[in-house]
Amino acid sequence: MTNPVSGHSIAGETLTRADIAALAGAAPVRLIDCDLAEAELGRLDLSGWSFEACDLRRADLSGARLERTQWRSCRGAFASFTGADLGDAVFAASDFNNALLRGATLSSASFTSCKLTGADFTDARALDLRFEETLLIDARLAGFSFLKQTLTRLDLSRADLRKCDFRHAVFEACSLRDANMAGSRFTGADLRGADLGGLRLVDAALFRGATISRDQAGQLLGELGLNVR
Repeated sequence: MTNPVSGHSIAGETLTRADIAALAGAAPVRLIDCDLAEAELGRLDLSGWSFEACDLRRADLSGARLERTQWRSCRGAFASFTGADLGDAVFAASDFNNALLRGATLSSASFTSCKLTGADFTDARALDLRFEETLLIDARLAGFSFLKQTLTRLDLSRADLRKCDFRHAVFEACSLRDANMAGSRFTGADLRGADLGGLRLVDAALFRGATISRDQAGQLLGELGLNVR
């Protein structure tokens, strides 16, 4: 990249850490269709930056300051945001399958129409984190709070949801099929819009105080080995 200037848009470039560091800490920059694959961008201050249709596959943003960043139509499989600050960040229509967000700060961040299959959110600080119309198959979300949230079109199949707080949450066109929900709380939750397939007998008590449909009740009894007539 030649002579970058802070505060403007950069399109169609392959950028190195040196290129990004030259812009970091000044006015936010908008990157469009830029190649950052496998770039080492850890600990940089990119607060307020915008990434659109960028390639971030296997990029390392560990410990970076990414508050108020926007990520739209990006490809970031296996990217690492370990320990990064993503407060108020907005992710939309992006693919971050198998991304690492361990220990990241995600307060008031949002993911809409994203692919996060296999993403690892272990120990993330996630106050008021929001997901909508997003694939979270096999994701690691243990201990997260979804208290009183309306969850729309989330696929949480096989996800690690141990000790999550779903009290008074409303599920709309979601899947919890084969998820690990040990120790989670569902009191007051409306599960009528959730796929509860794969429920084990030991898990049935988790839904005490929740609302399910008659069809779901019949399905669950059938999966528990009971004949429903």
